[in-house]
Amino acid sequence: MTTAHKDALFVLVKSLSKSEKRQFKLYVGRLGVNTDAKFLALFNLMDKMKKYDERVILDSGIVKKTQLSNLKAHLYKQILVSLRLNPVNQNIRVQLREQLDFATILYQKGLYKQSLKILDKVKAIAIDNEEKNIAYEIVELEKIIETQYITRSIPDRADELAVQAKELAEQNVMTSKLSNLSLQLYGMMLKVGYVRSDEDYRKVERYFEMHLPEYRIEDLGFREKLWLYKAHLWYSFLLQDFLSCYKYSSKWVDLFYENKEMIYLNPVFFLKGNHYLLESLFFVKYSSQFKASLERLEAKISEKDFPKNDNISSLVFLYVNANKLNLHFLEGTFEKALYLVRIIEYGIAKHRDRIDEHHIMVLYYKIACLYFSIGDNKTCIQYLKKIINNKNLKMREDLMCFARVLSLVAHYEAGMDYHLEIQLKSTYKFLLKMNDLHEVQKEMIKFLRGLGDIYPHELRNEFQKLYDQLKKYEHHPYEKRAFLYLDILSWLESHLQNKPVAQIIREKAMAATR
Repeated sequence: MTTAHKDALFVLVKSLSKSEKRQFKLYVGRLGVNTDAKFLALFNLMDKMKKYDERVILDSGIVKKTQLSNLKAHLYKQILVSLRLNPVNQNIRVQLREQLDFATILYQKGLYKQSLKILDKVKAIAIDNEEKNIAYEIVELEKIIETQYITRSIPDRADELAVQAKELAEQNVMTSKLSNLSLQLYGMMLKVGYVRSDEDYRKVERYFEMHLPEYRIEDLGFREKLWLYKAHLWYSFLLQDFLSCYKYSSKWVDLFYENKEMIYLNPVFFLKGNHYLLESLFFVKYSSQFKASLERLEAKISEKDFPKNDNISSLVFLYVNANKLNLHFLEGTFEKALYLVRIIEYGIAKHRDRIDEHHIMVLYYKIACLYFSIGDNKTCIQYLKKIINNKNLKMREDLMCFARVLSLVAHYEAGMDYHLEIQLKSTYKFLLKMNDLHEVQKEMIKFLRGLGDIYPHELRNEFQKLYDQLKKYEHHPYEKRAFLYLDILSWLESHLQNKPVAQIIREKAMAATR
């Protein structure tokens, strides 16, 4: 019974580093009775396995089939307990939770004074570190204990705790409203991408205005500001207002540099903020600021005290390499970017369990565009197939649509136009199904469909017609998104000027910096 799916326990075991495996065995061996335990034998067996195979486990004689599920659950729990004890994983949230647990145990034993002492100390740490949900839990436990541990100060103490609980509750409600809004806007972005019409625009604008809570910026703490900037960022992305994206992603990143301790407490949010800042700079084609921001990010994450764990390693791989590609796109130095392909392919294989399918497809699309730009259209098509053949329609539909359009162009450029008519029909149907057929795409499909009837000496004239037709959409509020995915105008200019597309883009980049 070989299981094709990834077994959760097996994935966890394989994710452990050498030091984590060593610590687990030391943790298990703290009591002599565990040295021959079945769960340790199962751990050693799974550690040696290349892929999960239940038959191998049952044939080993460690456990019977009826007991396997329980043994796996027990081993899973023991690994998590061991990881929790690892100093590497002892971040501020884990430490606060641990102290809250200690205080709860002392309270249950009737040691009220000791419990209150721990709670008072840990509450201050929680508030200082913007962990207001935990701080609220602490205050609620303090209120329970104070009702049972009577002192002369109880009247003043009751007022103090009531005010604290009210303030924390209001701050947590504000954070919740802003985080809900941010999450919903992010979901819209992943589902359909940018707004495509006045109707889409009004719908997003109405949703944002209805769900944005009233606030005074001076009353907001770090966490509330963070979610506020996130919500504005996604709103701006949806509307394709990239200058506004730059504004709010800059506020996001600056918020961390103004509160440097938060970089180490919330490294994931720090990395994401930098990624969106770089993405915004890429869309507004601000190459010098892009380069400076990327170098600043790389310098920060290379610092010795920057947090390190599997999740952060995966995000660093994803964001740094995607933006290194973008820098080469901005500067038109495509040949120099080829070394990144091997690094990205290796990284995808290494981090695949921690990177969602959407981000992997984005990387494949960027690599496809890279090969298209240097004229290697067959390799471009291979990477586009990875996206086109992906049946997960929950990922960004606009990415899938433009992958098909680029595939048509690449097939034409590669001289593989013998099935072009079939592909044109297939792409047309797909775009209609996705409700994503816009003027730029219509013109592209119309042009490619008519190529078979054009004589060679007429080709340049047809390229000029298409260029003139598409040029007017370059700054159109909804049509311009086509040029974010594929620099169609530079491709047409390369045919009109008889130059490689990479040279055209490079010349534009150099002109922009003058």
